[in-house]
Amino acid sequence: MPAPQDLLRLIDRFDQHLDDYRRGRFNETQLRRDYLDPFFEILGWDVANKKGYAEAYREVIHEDAIRIDNTIKAPDYTFRIGGDRKFFVEAKKPGVNIKDDIAPAYQVRRYAWSGKLPLSLLTDFEEWAVYDTRIKPDRLDRSTVARVQYFKYNELPERWDEFEGIFSREAILRGSFDKYAQSAKTK
Repeated sequence: MPAPQDLLRLIDRFDQHLDDYRRGRFNETQLRRDYLDPFFEILGWDVANKKGYAEAYREVIHEDAIRIDNTIKAPDYTFRIGGDRKFFVEAKKPGVNIKDDIAPAYQVRRYAWSGKLPLSLLTDFEEWAVYDTRIKPDRLDRSTVARVQYFKYNELPERWDEFEGIFSREAILRGSFDKYAQSAKTK
């Protein structure tokens, strides 16, 4: 299936402004509203709870609460089906080095490890990383530890079938997410 036109427009708009974003003229909240919310809506998620589900059954929780070492932390996005957490997404402002920076990788892995989730995403929209979060994180782990996918935003059109086939709402309901998570153990 070809990448949706909405995705191509999102990528084109990001590409046009990337230099400004890298210079720090765009913060994480703006990134989430302008790019990540629409991106996950393309994947079929009800990011803004337009369906009006009760809190217990919202598909997407912003700044969810998770207990880690007796403190409460807040992953940027929690994606759920029927109230059950499936994966977290940790967002960073553009310009953060997703590929090599240890701290953001540790952060998302720690959240998901504590939440007992198999996979989670780290992104600044420019870069995307998928982590197998069943591997216990260590503060000193390189960013590549437990990373099963890494790609840039301009690769999304070619990778759309694979990505949509794992992280879309429909893919999770079909069991594709769980099958991929199982196969990620061997990657």
